[in-house]
Order: sequence, then C-alpha cells, then structure tokens
Amino acid sequence: MTDAPPVEVRGLVKTYGEITAVDHVDLTVRRGDVFGYLGPNGAGKTTSLRMMLGLIRPTAGTVRVFGRDPQLSVRALEGVAGFVEAPRFYPYLDGRTNLRLLAALDGDDAPRRIDEVLEVVELTDRGGDKVGGYSHGMRQRLGLAAALLRRPKLLLLDEPATGLDPGGMRDMRRLIRRLADDGITVLLSSHLLAEVEELCNRVAIVRKGRIVYEGELEDLRRTAGVSYRLRTVDDERARRVCAAQPGIESTDGAGTGVITFQPADDQALAQLSLALTEAGALILELAPRSATLEDLFFELTEGDGDRELAAAHVDAAARIVEEAPS
Repeated sequence: MTDAPPVEVRGLVKTYGEITAVDHVDLTVRRGDVFGYLGPNGAGKTTSLRMMLGLIRPTAGTVRVFGRDPQLSVRALEGVAGFVEAPRFYPYLDGRTNLRLLAALDGDDAPRRIDEVLEVVELTDRGGDKVGGYSHGMRQRLGLAAALLRRPKLLLLDEPATGLDPGGMRDMRRLIRRLADDGITVLLSSHLLAEVEELCNRVAIVRKGRIVYEGELEDLRRTAGVSYRLRTVDDERARRVCAAQPGIESTDGAGTGVITFQPADDQALAQLSLALTEAGALILELAPRSATLEDLFFELTEGDGDRELAAAHVDAAARIVEEAPS
C-alpha cells in the first residue's frame, strides 16, 4: 500500500445517453474514515461506487484507490472489498460453502479464515444452513463476512442496512463500528440519515449526481448554527414579539405551539427574553436545538437553491477550519 488516500475521485462523470447519473464528483476518503456517501435514492451513489470498484468505466474523470486506477489493473483493488447493492450467493448452498467458493478465488489464507469471519459477523451457528433460508439481515452479514475474507483495508458498502428491521439495523451499525475500530476504512452509501449520523465522521451529500457538500459532519453542523425552541403562554403575542425583535431570525411554527428561531448572538437572545416577559408572553420553554443531519440534508438536497446553500456551507466550513487553533 502507498500513502495515497484510500479513495480519491476527481471530476467523475457517468452518462447514459442524455442522462447524467454522476456529474463531476470530487471526493476524498482518508485513512481511518467512516465516510458516508449520502443522498436520495437515484442520486447516483451506486453508480459512483461501481466506478470506484472498476465495475463500470467513467465517461470522464479519474478514480484512484490507494493511488491506483482500478480500470487499469485488478491489482488496484488489493486490500479492497465490499458489495454494491445486495450481496449475491448460491441459495441452495450453505453459508460456509458459499464462503469456501469465494475464498478459493481470493487465495492466500482466505480458506483458513472462514470460521473467523463467520464469528465476526455472528453467523457461526448458521454457517451450515442453506443461504436460501437466511433472513435479509443474515445475507447482508454474510456479505460482510465474504468481504472480510480478503483482510481489507478499505470496505465499500452500498446501503448495508436497507431493508433491515430495527434490530437488524442496530446490529449492522454495531458491526460496521467494530470493523472501523479495528482500523478498516469504510465508505458506505446510504439514504438512512440515522445510520450515517451515528457511524460517520465525514460525509459527502449528493443531489442529482452532484456533490453539494463534502467534509466533516461536525463542521457541517457548526455552519448551521444553533436554533432555539420557544413555548410561551401566548403564542401569537410571542410570535409578534419575535418578528419585531432585532437580531432574531427565522421564526416559524404557526399553529404548532412552538416557535423556532436563530438569535444573532447571546445579547439578542437576552433582549428577546426580556421583551417576551414585558409583553406578557411568559416563557414556558426556551431550549437550544442543534441542527440534525436530517435538517442539513433536506436543506442541501431540496429546492432550487441547493447549490447556493452548499457553497455557503462549504465556505463557512473552510472558515471554521482556518480559524481553528493549531
């Protein structure tokens, strides 16, 4: 392995006739990342992963996996494993036999590691059962076991928790977290916001084939600032006070009994509290609320202004990084 990033993509484009599935994507996955490739269904995530794995050829742009082009040589994928869409197995064979066939392709010590990887994904007791009788979650875990036969340094996973019940999602998140803690870099595509928020330290958010944000998840949250949740004894009066108060923006919540707003600073917040009391709109609740990934995702992927919003977020994130003490 070289010191190159596990994944480095520049200007990646994939078109099918007049349809542009991936539109000039740039992203970098660093060693040790759990990197979330996040977007709505149909945003181009799976197509991007296929190009990263050398399964389809880009229309334009470059892909480098540990510094090597997967289109030029299969050796570029040494130390890389994963699955795109659902993993596929012979349903009439048991899990252990399926892994034995795959291990024969990988060579080296892979055949001797079958019991080990079954234990990692907690399928030891079901390894002798036919895969046709596995639940969806068990097949997903068997797919991870197959990937782990290769002792990967990089795992690429396409929607690993899709179709799982809540217990299966929890188990999959725990497994991915454990693999990351063991030093494996993980790139996972998903449209499940809770999955990404719990697992990932860095994200790329894609809309209609284009990246609208790439960077630290915490930086993205910080650019959104902190909003406040307000409840009073007189909602209408409180709403009028908020609308008239300097330094208070984005009031909303009509008909919900809750007003949300962003103060310009602590002084504006203090002045609002005083104004509400003087107006007789006594405060029942005033609590800060950090932006969730769901808030930020919909802000960046809905509406006509997503690119302008994205640019603002990226610029703000850059300023945060530049101003942070070294």
